[in-house]
Amino acid sequence: MPADTDEGPESALLALALSRPADALAQAGRVLQAAPGDVAASFAHQAIAVVLRDRGQMPDAIAALRRAMRSARRGGGPDRVADVEATLGATLGMAGRTAEGLTSLERAVAATRGVAAGRVLLRRAFLLRILGRHDDALADLRRSIALLRAGGDTVWEARARNHRFLVYAELGQAARADRDLAAAIRLFAAAGQDLESAMAVHSRADVAYQRGDLPAALRLLDEAQARHTALGVFRPALAIDRAAVLLAAGLATEALATTEATLHRYRARGGDATKRAELLFGAAVSAQAAGLPDRAAGHAAAAGALFARQGRARWRDRAAFVALQVRLDAGAADPGLPGRVSRLADRLERWRAPEAPAAHLLAGRLAVQRGRTAAADRHFAHAAAARHRGPSFGQATGWLAQALRAEARGATAAALVACRHGLRAAGEHQQALAPPELRVHAAAHGTALAGIAQRHAVRRGDARMLLGWSERWRAGALAVPPVRPPDDTDLAADLAALRGVMRRLAAGRAAGAATEPLEQQRRRLEAAIRDRTRRTGADARPATDGAAGGGDLGPLLDGLDGHRLVELTAVDGRLYAVTVVGRRVRMHAAGTVADAAREVDLARFALGRLAHGRGRADGGERLRAVGRRLQEVLLGTAAADLGDAGGPVVVVPPARLHAVPWALLPALRCAPVVVAPSAATWLRAGDRPMPRRRRVVLVAGPGLPGVEQEVAGLAERYPDARTLRGREATAESVLAALDGAWTAHLAAHGCFRADNPLFSALSLDDGPLTVYDLGRLRRAPRRLVLSSCESAVAAPAAADELLGMVTALVPLGTASLLASVVQVNDVAAAPLMVAFHDRLLAGDTFGAALRSVRAAADAGGDPVAVATALSFVALGR
Repeated sequence: MPADTDEGPESALLALALSRPADALAQAGRVLQAAPGDVAASFAHQAIAVVLRDRGQMPDAIAALRRAMRSARRGGGPDRVADVEATLGATLGMAGRTAEGLTSLERAVAATRGVAAGRVLLRRAFLLRILGRHDDALADLRRSIALLRAGGDTVWEARARNHRFLVYAELGQAARADRDLAAAIRLFAAAGQDLESAMAVHSRADVAYQRGDLPAALRLLDEAQARHTALGVFRPALAIDRAAVLLAAGLATEALATTEATLHRYRARGGDATKRAELLFGAAVSAQAAGLPDRAAGHAAAAGALFARQGRARWRDRAAFVALQVRLDAGAADPGLPGRVSRLADRLERWRAPEAPAAHLLAGRLAVQRGRTAAADRHFAHAAAARHRGPSFGQATGWLAQALRAEARGATAAALVACRHGLRAAGEHQQALAPPELRVHAAAHGTALAGIAQRHAVRRGDARMLLGWSERWRAGALAVPPVRPPDDTDLAADLAALRGVMRRLAAGRAAGAATEPLEQQRRRLEAAIRDRTRRTGADARPATDGAAGGGDLGPLLDGLDGHRLVELTAVDGRLYAVTVVGRRVRMHAAGTVADAAREVDLARFALGRLAHGRGRADGGERLRAVGRRLQEVLLGTAAADLGDAGGPVVVVPPARLHAVPWALLPALRCAPVVVAPSAATWLRAGDRPMPRRRRVVLVAGPGLPGVEQEVAGLAERYPDARTLRGREATAESVLAALDGAWTAHLAAHGCFRADNPLFSALSLDDGPLTVYDLGRLRRAPRRLVLSSCESAVAAPAAADELLGMVTALVPLGTASLLASVVQVNDVAAAPLMVAFHDRLLAGDTFGAALRSVRAAADAGGDPVAVATALSFVALGR
């Protein structure tokens, strides 16, 4: 809300209200205690009202303004009365009494001229923007800025420019918004307006959001929040905008938690109805995106009712769109819904609401389902306009609309061109995000685009086309900078503190002690680490189309160099396996994604039981039966291309299938097998330069039976290795040793955190070494063996990307990785790991060395050893 002031010495109170609110409140109280005159009393009451209003105490603020109005009418001139009435009108609007507020503002505008009119026009523009009347707000702001500049009122000119920035930003006119904001920041800084400077930082966050720089937006929102907190100001708009940034990054659950927590706090404070309605709307959008329809519907209905009472038709329509989305997500069969979506999309277009492209996209899809091609084309055309404007994450949606428009016309070539442009836009947005958590969620913007092309390939039975388009989107998955520069001392301190808390938590749990205070510390530290890494931007680099280039498979076919490739792609819930043997590329239909997920869970369960000696006497045969079922659903007839004696096999699965024990499949049991996120990633891994020094690191974590024997055996084979065990095996020591190593072996207990995979960790002497820690490495070890539980497990995210160890290590230089997909038997794993390194020293690749270990276990006939060997997968080269 713009500030309020007037000429004369008493106006300093009003300037102070938006610079140092607590001081303004105290000084105004002292003025009123001294039995002031009417003019001074009007300023004091008005200043108190401004502070109360900005704290969300709307009834008290309005009461204070009524007192200010009575004093102004008794002793002030027309400008003094009009200024108070303008503040009252804007405050009434914020409280949801918009019609009453506009009436007060109209009276104030009519009663003023010159600078006074400029200040009143700004406050009316504020309310007009809330009502969605952007053109009227801009007209008032243009007049306001001209009057204030002519009168030499630089502070109020800054306020007017800052507010015009907000209007331009909502309309997507970024260049004009940037110019106004830059001017406002200069003027606020010169005037020493602390609170308004904090508001300008908030505005800069919005600029970053509009250009798609989500880490910068989060960083600026944190700075703005800290400044507001220091001034004792609670500003719900910060939470609303933070939720919007989190939603753009695909973090809907966190966006919902942010808005609901702020809403609860705001209600407790008796905050104004306008911001309460906006918080409800943000919660509805977040809940819908998070797949929580009941909460989304409840929040949307409450927000819509408030918007309707406040006369805010634009916001009411935005809430209505969320409600319709919820109904459609739930499979509502109301024949009138498509028409309602169509009409609502047109209204949102007229409002220039940010939801307009999504509404048109939905309306177009519904029109296609009903065979209304002309209506579909019109809606898709409106949505496609977003491909050339707005932030990068919105441009991908515009290209999706363009692709669907071409597809509806039967123009396949044009649809594929749109898909290619859209994937490039999505890739540019994704690669601007260094934090892997943001990057993988942001990848969702390209999933539908890739799906269109993949469906065309399946319908045509074109294996090369399916492989090319699958690679186009997967190829850039791990070609990104590190999470954070390794010299971030604050991040290192937070991670060290987290290790200490986790160590005390483990001890407390073991002793049966109360641990809730420690759990609170853990959650606080994890939130700080997560937020710190999210604020980091990536190095600028162009998006890549990948090695396959979407059509030219020549580099990939040449680069396989005797390897056989099988790449699995999920299209409309079914798996398709594309095999490349020699230069022959074939496509095979396999099972459904749901069946595959179920069989993988069963296979991992059976493997884990047998590895720990808990299987039945016929466990080996049962495991072979599990492998046959797994092969049928994952590969189908593609198994015939891989089963004969031949070269090594590269498996490229979707993210949800990376934790598959691939050697269980009969066709792959005797083959050297490696798993990669994409064929292009596998090719790039082969180009990794060898370190100048062939430095070897061996690490023994605490609490694992057999680990000393394992590391001692390896130390005999690598006499020059750096060995860290016991109290030497701390996180900082291990990270320092791993940085730039040629080969590293970590024998430590590992745990996978499904709730936040980037906190998955390996246990060391001083606590867990997390994925966030690994992201601090300058160069990860070129070859890494993780002899630990579930170290290869990663959480699936959008667009076949991973959250886990691979995400952290591959971009940092790891070319080959050995890890487990189930909880391994540590005692049985020790001799297998020594045998694995013997094969590496003999010159084998990771895939070939692991095959030799499996073959030896099979020959020995010990079911525990067999299951343990099958529990490991080789990733990379």
